[in-house]
Amino acid sequence: MELGQTKQCVEELHFSLYQRALHPELFNIHQVKRIEHRCYSAEIWITGLTHVVTVQFGNQQLTELVAEPNELFPRVGLAHTFRFRGERDYSQTFSDGLRFILSTQVERMSDNLFPATHRDLMRYAERRGMYTSFDDWGHDGLVPMTFIDFEAREREFHVHAFHIFPLERSILKTQSIFEQDPPKKPEGRN
Repeated sequence: MELGQTKQCVEELHFSLYQRALHPELFNIHQVKRIEHRCYSAEIWITGLTHVVTVQFGNQQLTELVAEPNELFPRVGLAHTFRFRGERDYSQTFSDGLRFILSTQVERMSDNLFPATHRDLMRYAERRGMYTSFDDWGHDGLVPMTFIDFEAREREFHVHAFHIFPLERSILKTQSIFEQDPPKKPEGRN
């Protein structure tokens, strides 16, 4: 079964970083955004209350996956994986000055605070980035949703993702930076 077709739970989600692209047939992709930049290309998929981001610098690819574990996911090219819990920072450097930096937070809110936060995020999401809601999975008039905003800089690609789980009164927030150092000049040249 493709991922993103069934209701998801924040407790089950994992982060995975691959040094390769993942095949789209593994996912039920709700929305796609492609970004072409002079120094890199990027592709973002909303795959339910989860996402996939692939960035390519030259012949190097990094893929950020936020999803439930699945035996269909390849082990080849897997650089790191962990389950989301509380707050966490992670970074990894690869060859040719390629770096990945991640900050995550699972935020649980009170029944009083969550509806206002949900409303504010939904209003903001409708004006920026990528946004998909899942009305069939709604609870108490609040719908689960994924909102992804991004910023393309010269040698950096920034991604801010919010996955909202009303039944759990939780929000999974991730902030990622894919970056590559400028090419080194040969010695003896200015």
